[in-house]
Order: sequence, then C-alpha cells, then structure tokens
Amino acid sequence: MPFNMPGMGEWIIILVILLVIFGPKRLPELGRSLGKGIKEFKKSTNELTEQLTAEEPKKTTAETAEKEEAAKKPAENAESKTSETKTT
Repeated sequence: MPFNMPGMGEWIIILVILLVIFGPKRLPELGRSLGKGIKEFKKSTNELTEQLTAEEPKKTTAETAEKEEAAKKPAENAESKTSETKTT
C-alpha cells in the first residue's frame, strides 16, 4: 500500500481543522517553528553524513595498516626461523 500525498481537498480540510484548533494568530508561529525544526534536522543530517564520509577513509587506512602489519609478522617469523636453522 503506497503512501500518497494528500490532494488539494485534503489540504483544505487539514488547514480548516488547524484553524479551528489553534486559531489564526497561532498558526504562523506553528509554521515558523515547524520550518525551523525541519531546517535544523536537515542540517544535522548533512553534518552527520559529512562526518561519516570523512571517517570512512581513515578507517580504511587503519584497516589497511593493520592488514599490512599482520602480513609482515608471518614473514618476520619465517625469516627468524630460517636464520635460526642456519646458525644451528
């Protein structure tokens, strides 16, 4: 069941109900507050996305360094064993 946006008739009914509940003086205040809230939410979402994008390459670099170190350890162990067998 897809979600559809309300049509013109539905918007008019919603606005009339809001006028009855809140009154004409309070509606602009509510609209401003809602707009500020949406703006702040979008700003926070964009900042979080930027942070995650910036941290991703760092994480990849750290993982690559760990993998390289892990690959070096067996090679170093093999070299030390080879040098030990040559000396004995």
